[in-house]
Amino acid sequence: MLHRKNRAPAALRHPRLSLLVGAPLLALAFIGPALAQDGASLQAKHGALAARLADNPFKRPLVLDSAESPERLSGDIYAVVDHPFAETGALATPANWCEVLMLHLNTKHCAVKGEGQGTTIEVAVGRKFDQPLDQAQRVAFAWTRAANSADYLSVQLSANEGPLSTRDYRIVLEAVPLSQGRSFVHLAYSYAYGTAARFAMKAYLGTLGSGKVGFTVTSGQGRQGAAAPIGGVRGVVERNTMRYYLAIDAFLGAPKPEQLDRRLAAWFDATEQYARQLHETERADYLAMKKSEYRRLRQGG
Repeated sequence: MLHRKNRAPAALRHPRLSLLVGAPLLALAFIGPALAQDGASLQAKHGALAARLADNPFKRPLVLDSAESPERLSGDIYAVVDHPFAETGALATPANWCEVLMLHLNTKHCAVKGEGQGTTIEVAVGRKFDQPLDQAQRVAFAWTRAANSADYLSVQLSANEGPLSTRDYRIVLEAVPLSQGRSFVHLAYSYAYGTAARFAMKAYLGTLGSGKVGFTVTSGQGRQGAAAPIGGVRGVVERNTMRYYLAIDAFLGAPKPEQLDRRLAAWFDATEQYARQLHETERADYLAMKKSEYRRLRQGG
C-alpha cells in the first residue's frame, strides 16, 4: 500500500512545477557572468587557476564554482579540453548548439530559427523520459556570436522569460587556444527567479531532490559538522552545469552527424564518472530515449 506521506506534494506534481525543477533551464539560465571578454583576459584566468586545474576532485583539469543570492543562482566552469582551438569554432554555429543541448536528459527538441542578429534557438524541455512534445515547455533563446577570431571565441544565448517566475536566462561560452592542441573554455550561467519558482524548488528539495548533492564540499554540511558535498539549490546548479560542460566536451569529440551514437555514449559515460551527483537513468534507457528524440527532430517533429 502506498502511504500518502511518501508522495510528492501536489504542487510539485503539477507538470509545470515538475518541469521547472527537473528541466535543464536551471542549467541554461545565464546572466551577469564573470566574463573575460577577450582572449588575453581568459588566458590570464587560465594562469590564475593553474593550481586548482591541476589539483581537484574531478580527475580532469576543471574548476567549478557556484553562487546563490535571494533571487539568483549562478555557476562557472573553467576547464582545459583536449581539443584544438580550431575545433571549438564549431560552437560558433547555432545549429551545433542544438547538438550540444540535445544531449541533456531533459531536452526534447531543439531548432534554429532565423539568421544573423535575428537568430533564435528554440528549445523544448521536459521530463527525464520520452514524452510527447506537447507536454514540454518551449523557450526561445536569442543567439549572439560576440567574437570568433584566431585566438578567442565568445558565444551567448539569452532568454528574457522561462517557466513560472524565472527570467533573464543566459548561456555564455568563451574559449582560447592552449599549447599541445588543447583549449581553455569557460562556461558561465545564471538565472533570476521569483516566488513561484522558489516554492517549486523548495518542494522539490524537500521530496524528490532531498538526497541529491552537488560537487562543492563545504564543512558543516554532513553529520556532526563533517565536510560533505553541498545540497540545495547550489547542488542543482552544479549538477546541471557539469552536465552541459560534459555535453560540450562530448560534442567536440564527435561533432559530425554520423557520430551521434559515439557522442551520446560519450556523454552518458562521462556523467557516470560522477554517478553520486549525476546518475538519473540507465545507459540503455538514455540511449533509446535520445535516439527516439533525434529521429523526431530529423523528421521535423
